[in-house]
Amino acid sequence: MVFRGTITDAPDFDPRVDAETLYNAMKGIGSDKETILDLITSWSNAQRQEVISAYKCSFGQDLIEDLKYELTGKFERLIVSLMRTPPYHDAKEIHDAVKGAGTNERCLIEILASRNNKQLQDMAAAYKDAYGRDIEEDIIKDTSGHFKKMLVVLLQGTRDESGVVDADLVQQDAEDLYAAGEEKWGTDEATFIMILGNRSVTHLRMVFDEYEKIAEMSIEDSIKSELSGDFERLMLAVVQCIRSIPMFFATRLYKSMKGLGTADNTLIRIMVSRSEMDMLDIRECFRLRYEKSLYNMINDDTSGDYKRTLLNLCGGDDDLAGEFFPEAAQIAYKMWELSAMTKVQLRPTVRPAPDFDPAADAQALRKAMKGFGTDEDAIIDIVARRSNAQRQEIRQSFKSLLGRDLMKDLKSELSKNLERLIIGLMLTPAEFDAKMMKKAME
Repeated sequence: MVFRGTITDAPDFDPRVDAETLYNAMKGIGSDKETILDLITSWSNAQRQEVISAYKCSFGQDLIEDLKYELTGKFERLIVSLMRTPPYHDAKEIHDAVKGAGTNERCLIEILASRNNKQLQDMAAAYKDAYGRDIEEDIIKDTSGHFKKMLVVLLQGTRDESGVVDADLVQQDAEDLYAAGEEKWGTDEATFIMILGNRSVTHLRMVFDEYEKIAEMSIEDSIKSELSGDFERLMLAVVQCIRSIPMFFATRLYKSMKGLGTADNTLIRIMVSRSEMDMLDIRECFRLRYEKSLYNMINDDTSGDYKRTLLNLCGGDDDLAGEFFPEAAQIAYKMWELSAMTKVQLRPTVRPAPDFDPAADAQALRKAMKGFGTDEDAIIDIVARRSNAQRQEIRQSFKSLLGRDLMKDLKSELSKNLERLIIGLMLTPAEFDAKMMKKAME
């Protein structure tokens, strides 16, 4: 997996020196919060664990307990969350979601829908170690119905991760999902749970495409019409994570800050858990969908040391690059257009691109068409280097992720000759032939 986080190992790291700096920042009256946040957000999680150990060896005190004592409110929750390892952080969030009266179903949905097998298994082990209880038993006691069943399935951490796809099974699963919902009166929830809870990510993306052909509606629309309540929200979250985990978290972050008030627990949980995984991708998805940088939304919605820590985890402002796009680049793209098109025309064959990710390509195309001018070279490179079948997956992902019609966007953004070429490539062979026949008879 390619690293796409914003927090990496600090260079010239010395855990004993850093432990002493933290100790000095907290002793006496008051505490040096600026030093604390700058230090902790400069280390990776693995380095934080080394500092915890060095702190205890040097001073005979528990660093996390000292941080809890010295800090307060949202800032304290954020800093202490950063000091836990990812499995123990997830375990603490799940424990808080189910303890006491009431249940935080949205927290359960977010974590269990988005984690891979190893993350889920490590979380279960951490939960047992931290609380002396079985995470599955606690979730079962606190939830009910089909919602509970799907949570338990996800909690097993046994989703197929082989990457092998059986075309016949793809077709069968699509038909079974249709038969379990849209085709009958009532819903066979067990079929939805079994397929969405166990099949691989690659397999399910293909199932969703086939399903839309059969049902003439997206799997998301079917779930909304067939299911309800927390079970509906859970299944939609699973589908969203299958399509794009970064886009799922971008949406969650936006909802945590929009309107009056801020869902700080959600904001903290996501910023902490994704800072060393895919925060760069989340930032890109956020800007593509909401036309505003995550950095600026955090900056507008939070304050003080809490804000500074979150902004450090965010890692940068994506709006800065977009505001000052040089006009010279627009001229360069026009100059490159002819040579780029020639390369397309002279290619003897077009094969499926390796390591193909339709969601990533859809987001890249949207980015190429946003703002002042159009990155025509980027559009050419993506479209010309994908097989026709892959282009159809990109069209579908563009609509699913961004709610827009890719063909319409391309037509509005490209110049006449290039537009005809790119649109021709994006059509299926049957659509292309039909269009050529129609033109011949006009």
